[in-house]
Amino acid sequence: MSAVSSSEIWQEFAKSKVGLVGIGILASLIILSAVAVITIPIDTFKQWNNPGKWISYPKTSVPIWINYFMTEKIPEHLILDNPSAITKDDIISLTSHQFGVQYYYDDFPSDFIYEFSVEYSGSQLLQISVIRPDQSQILLLSRSLPHSDTNIIHHERIFSTDNTIKKNIQIHFSEMGFYNQSTSSEDMIFANKDGQVLKGDYLFLLNIYGVEEKVKIIDSRLILGGKAFGMMGTDELRRDLAVGLLWGTPLALFIGISVAVGSVTAGLIYGVYAGFKGKKTDEAMMRFNDVIYALPALPFLIILAVTISNSIFLLVGFLMIFSWVGIAKVSRSMALQIKTRQYVEASQMMGQKNSKIIFKHIIPQLLPYAFASIAISVPAAITTEAGISFLGLGDPTFPTWGQILHDAFTYGAAARGMWWWIRSEEHTSELQSRTNRVCRLLLEKKKKKTRVGSRSLSVA
Repeated sequence: MSAVSSSEIWQEFAKSKVGLVGIGILASLIILSAVAVITIPIDTFKQWNNPGKWISYPKTSVPIWINYFMTEKIPEHLILDNPSAITKDDIISLTSHQFGVQYYYDDFPSDFIYEFSVEYSGSQLLQISVIRPDQSQILLLSRSLPHSDTNIIHHERIFSTDNTIKKNIQIHFSEMGFYNQSTSSEDMIFANKDGQVLKGDYLFLLNIYGVEEKVKIIDSRLILGGKAFGMMGTDELRRDLAVGLLWGTPLALFIGISVAVGSVTAGLIYGVYAGFKGKKTDEAMMRFNDVIYALPALPFLIILAVTISNSIFLLVGFLMIFSWVGIAKVSRSMALQIKTRQYVEASQMMGQKNSKIIFKHIIPQLLPYAFASIAISVPAAITTEAGISFLGLGDPTFPTWGQILHDAFTYGAAARGMWWWIRSEEHTSELQSRTNRVCRLLLEKKKKKTRVGSRSLSVA
């Protein structure tokens, strides 16, 4: 049996454009995984199932790039957290944060939210207003902050559905003669006299007035609700699907590579040892192998996930248990051939230990097969995990591709036409599987050429 060197494997890839594409895609996925781990804060990953983390994001919004293909521009969801700050110290002090918004969309925003944290003492007056493109100014809210004799930090979130805001808007537009009672607050702010979207530059003002006491706005942001957000959109729980997709990539690679390497290594050593020892040892080990091989893997994985734990790490261990048996059978048959060669018999006659013969003379001959088996096992492990998570039996604390698809199915994404929630995960998973299939086919092609060459030499 002729071995295949790593240089020969690389030459086979270099000859095939498809092989180079497969290697390129695999490298891209690895780079994407590294970028996700480095750039996305670990807190975002931990808070994936925390609704409070995503409260500022829109619900079931489409990706922003869809506007490039639309004649009418869908309003994007804007989170403005870098306002212009103005401070005036006098008898009546003023602290102001100003948010500029360039609004050139063809539809009205869904809502708006002011969120701020302010440090103060005494009694302070809060005023929120907006200057429209037609230079008209609307006072949205004017009220006092809670009185405090000591220095405190006050946090508040003000919604466009606030009754005071709606009343003030009603008064403003009634004076101008084009008020419509059935129109929402945000629609009236962004509408012209004809009820159409008033496009242009808006300036939202957050002013806090105080007498002698100084006021410090620690943090403030304006959230203008839209119907498009991010590169991948959002789901029913307002989560950014781009974060789930990026974090799902390293998780998928972790699951696939861990299961593949662990199962191939265990199966290789188990099969080689059984084939090398032979006789009763071989018979007993292969009968145990047959028992494991006969077990239905998916039902057992479901039972284990329900009864023991659905932890992703235990799931990786369960997948290893059911994935090594096929590798062991093939490696045993190869070991039966290799152990009859003269250099193996010579090593036994020289008194070398069985472990040294196995790891030095037999297993290195099987490494090309092991690499091909790893390439085959990676997509199989990813697909199995995705299937278990899709059934709702996966680890809900990790945003794996299968878990995201499970959430999409639970909230009826397909029936409601939320294609971005489904397609991004399906395409990424399919891309991963196809990449590993390309690598597998090219390795098998090289192995076949090697076998044909060996047979030709033996015939000659």
